[in-house]
Amino acid sequence: MVLFKVKFTFQKRMQLAQSLGMLCWFSVFTGVLTFALGIYLKCELKRRSEVMDNTDIHLVPNTLIFVGLLSMLINFSGVKMCNDSLDLAKFPRWKGYVEPFLIFSFLFTFLMLFASLLSYFMRGNLDASLKIGLKNGIRFYKDTDTPGRCYQKRTIDHIQMEFQCCGNNNYRDWFQVQWISNRFLDFNNKEVRDHIKSNVDGRYLIDGVPFSCCNPNSPRPCIQRQITNNSAHFNYEYQTEELNIWLTGCRESLLSYYTGMMATIGTSVLLCYVMQLGVLTGLRYLSIATEAVVGQENPECDSEGYLLEKGPMETVCATVEAVKAKFSFNQVQTEPAATEATTTEGDKTDK
Repeated sequence: MVLFKVKFTFQKRMQLAQSLGMLCWFSVFTGVLTFALGIYLKCELKRRSEVMDNTDIHLVPNTLIFVGLLSMLINFSGVKMCNDSLDLAKFPRWKGYVEPFLIFSFLFTFLMLFASLLSYFMRGNLDASLKIGLKNGIRFYKDTDTPGRCYQKRTIDHIQMEFQCCGNNNYRDWFQVQWISNRFLDFNNKEVRDHIKSNVDGRYLIDGVPFSCCNPNSPRPCIQRQITNNSAHFNYEYQTEELNIWLTGCRESLLSYYTGMMATIGTSVLLCYVMQLGVLTGLRYLSIATEAVVGQENPECDSEGYLLEKGPMETVCATVEAVKAKFSFNQVQTEPAATEATTTEGDKTDK
């Protein structure tokens, strides 16, 4: 049972080939765009890899890069097919390649759909990665003279200033870690010694935050030390007053930034997926309609195109059987073996 049969005149075939050629060229450029978006996202994730805990989140940009490259290759081949369908002398070279090409291209669209959906559903992994990565980044903030951690302070300060945030969840995260290195502490100072003795772990903990947490929009000079001590500052009430440091945690800010970027990319790839399905549908009609007139006395005669020659399930089964037959090398190998055994037995009988 032929599904979605359409009759094409010579004029309609030519118009379809020309239109599909333009769409394929446009799809090549969307493939370039997808590839570029994957590279851009990967670079953005690499820039802040010090505050991210694992590499699972790189699955999204890696998939986008691969999808972009495949899209360029497939649609460039589609351009070539459309150009050859305009000249019946060139189209026979596609014989035997059209169907595998279209099947491969159809399977590729599922990869494109996967890349689009992956962009939406990576929020959970990204959140977990940032939660641990930022926690470690704040913990190692003071280790500016430790190999492998000497740039943590600069990274955290840049993030807090760029994204207008403070700490992992909020500014109080800085109260729980010693973020000032011992080499900048005067251990002869009684206040410093008392601070260290008052902590079970022997750490120098203060209710203060780094300078990068300060909000420059505040009219009051930044209060970054003794934040919870009302008596340390004139006309100050930290419970009720809007503090002049950033109140939003960096995990929330970074998560919002990356998920917004991924949502935009996912929507773009989803639109490319819809367009790619339309291009493949047109190429199927064009290839069937053009094959029907190859070898005809009148190449400008009418022809018919269709999506499926049989029902969907029958088509899938026939395709699977065709693939099995194409790649069944075992039968080819057993025949020479059987022939060799017969020859050996014949030689023994002659002797």
